[in-house]
Amino acid sequence: MATFLCRLGRLAFRRRLSTVLLWVAVLVGVGVGAATAPAAEDQTSTMPGIESQKAFDLLEQRFPGTQADAAGARVVFVAPDGQKVTAAAHRSAIEDFVREAADGSQVTSAVDPFKGKAVSKDGSTAYSTVSFGEKADDLTDASKKHLETAIDQARDSGLTVEVGGTALAEQPAAGGTAEAIGIGIAAVVLLLTFGSLAAAGLPLLTAVVGVGISMASILALASAFGLSSTTGTLATMLGLAVGIDYAMFVVSRFREERAKGHTPRDAAGLATGTAGSAVVFAGLTVVIALAGLSVVGIPMLTKMGLAAAGAVMIAVLISLTLVPALLGWWPNRVLARSARRSGRIEEASETNGGSRWARFVLRRPAAVLLLSVVGLGALALPVTDLQLGMPGDEVKSTSTTERRAYDALAEGFGPGFNGPLTIVVDTTDAGDSKAAVKTISEKIAGEQGVVSVSAARYDKAGDTAVFSATPSTGPSDKKTQDLVNAIRDDRPAIDSSTGATFTVTGTTALNIDVSEKVQSALIPYLMVVVGLAFVLLLVVFRSVLVPLKAALGFLLSVLAALGSVVAVFQWGYGADLLGVSETGPIMNLMPIFLVGIVFGLAMDYEVFLVSRIREAYVHGDRPGQAVTTGFRHSARVVVAAALIMIAVFAGFIGAGESMIKMIGFGLAAAVLLDAFVVRMAFVPAVLALLGKAAWWLPRWLDRVLPVVDVEGEGLTRKDPGDPAPAEPTAQEAARL
Repeated sequence: MATFLCRLGRLAFRRRLSTVLLWVAVLVGVGVGAATAPAAEDQTSTMPGIESQKAFDLLEQRFPGTQADAAGARVVFVAPDGQKVTAAAHRSAIEDFVREAADGSQVTSAVDPFKGKAVSKDGSTAYSTVSFGEKADDLTDASKKHLETAIDQARDSGLTVEVGGTALAEQPAAGGTAEAIGIGIAAVVLLLTFGSLAAAGLPLLTAVVGVGISMASILALASAFGLSSTTGTLATMLGLAVGIDYAMFVVSRFREERAKGHTPRDAAGLATGTAGSAVVFAGLTVVIALAGLSVVGIPMLTKMGLAAAGAVMIAVLISLTLVPALLGWWPNRVLARSARRSGRIEEASETNGGSRWARFVLRRPAAVLLLSVVGLGALALPVTDLQLGMPGDEVKSTSTTERRAYDALAEGFGPGFNGPLTIVVDTTDAGDSKAAVKTISEKIAGEQGVVSVSAARYDKAGDTAVFSATPSTGPSDKKTQDLVNAIRDDRPAIDSSTGATFTVTGTTALNIDVSEKVQSALIPYLMVVVGLAFVLLLVVFRSVLVPLKAALGFLLSVLAALGSVVAVFQWGYGADLLGVSETGPIMNLMPIFLVGIVFGLAMDYEVFLVSRIREAYVHGDRPGQAVTTGFRHSARVVVAAALIMIAVFAGFIGAGESMIKMIGFGLAAAVLLDAFVVRMAFVPAVLALLGKAAWWLPRWLDRVLPVVDVEGEGLTRKDPGDPAPAEPTAQEAARL
């Protein structure tokens, strides 16, 4: 592996113009493909295998033209204190709104609250549901403006008017400013790490090229593979982060090889053969984690994972070819300013911050190990109270109209009104359809925790009915989940007595089903990802205990990160500091996202750091000295890589949406804990305690495993590749 990559790096360095032109051609080609490809249809997110999705599918089949994800607006009217919406003036203003809203070009209906029984018992609150025939993303600006004008006219009458629903809600965005902030901080970290504008700019340039190719490829293939506009979000985030990190490791090793006296061409080959080998296997661990998202069984998550895995592979290929090619253009520009000025490239000192920290850990490994495990364990404790769901308007800031509409409806109609359950009854096999629906409706109305049920609505054939059941508790309340489970548990007896079958769906039930699906898939996902990565690390490090230690360290960091998310976003500790206005359940996909993404990134640091320790051990260092040598060469770069990751992810904490804040905080916390606690404290402490046993491998397994030589041991025995003409020294280049 190392020999092959060394030759590849030397070839890219020598044929730098051809290599750069090849990548430019790829970028232009996929760009043209993206520009000329047919626009991708907006794919409806489906969750196969859950009851809520089956009920939605039945509704679309039996009620043609019904779209479960069609846009809608729930306009809430609140009378001034001491008044009622039924007063003549207020009633007239509301009826005028209904007539005006119904005239919208994309509006299918606007319900009059006085005819639709949508007035609270005390008469203080009423609401009108405005339904559209298109999805929220497909609504025209004219349609939105028409509805907004009607709302403003109602407000002018003296009523308080708030709007919920999807029609006018701003879609959460996770890019733009956050990415710009992340790139800016990454540039500063790179500049401080390398002391060279060229060395700092090269990883940024290659990462941007990689992300550009990835996103253009996704757009070009969107129509053929049913990819949506959100598929590339994860690919952009991870492609940018790993693209910078992988290029940075190669550049850092290039500078180190130059300090040992190698010519620029040989240094590029050696850097690609050693650091490039680590990049390959680190990239494979990320790909395993992302591709493993398909285990969950959610198509949207599978597509996002595969798209992001493709972006990571492109980042790996760029770091192995484009980076050494660009080093051929700037062989001395990437060196520190002092080296360019003096013409002398000095090897790194035997003592630096990394080696000093390693010696500190080696002197007291048991104490460091105990402190790191106890600290991470304490942070992980809140996971025992983890509540999954899909936070809605209730966690938005009170400055938003969606949150105020939510509160007004909860006050006027009860907390469960914001999360009604939709009951779909299939009476195909029932003798008396209406009698069966009536019996089911009465049974559900009698369930403890159900406030009311609506009148049933039938399809044209009369064999399907749908009605709503309003819980007494809010959509994210644990009691609502218990109610849904209780209704479903009573279903066999009800079905047998009526001959009909019913299913429970709606947004609240859908969130409950998805949360349960994710929870049930988490353990199999962990087993698949950790198992495959264990085998991969077993091949890389030729050790049984090192991969086991890597897996245990990852579990500690990811549980601690998830516990931190629960403490902030569910319990509310420090929520004000992050601008979180309301706590609630943790987004149901958060554990899967956190495990998948953080596992890949954590294994990045594991491969880069431990491969350098093993390299020193293979080349003759004692176990303790090997740890010190590995930290002397890698700690600074690993810390810089982690800071870049943290900067990219932390930029999303400033977003207005609670879910985006949660994702940004969780990923930033996970990288922080994994890089600075697990990799910098837990790992060296374990290696110090194990000594030579850390690299133990049974003889029979040693014979079976392939030799990949990620440490580049073969490169020290012979010169890979053909003899090369002498390259200019730094002193000669400085004179030019």
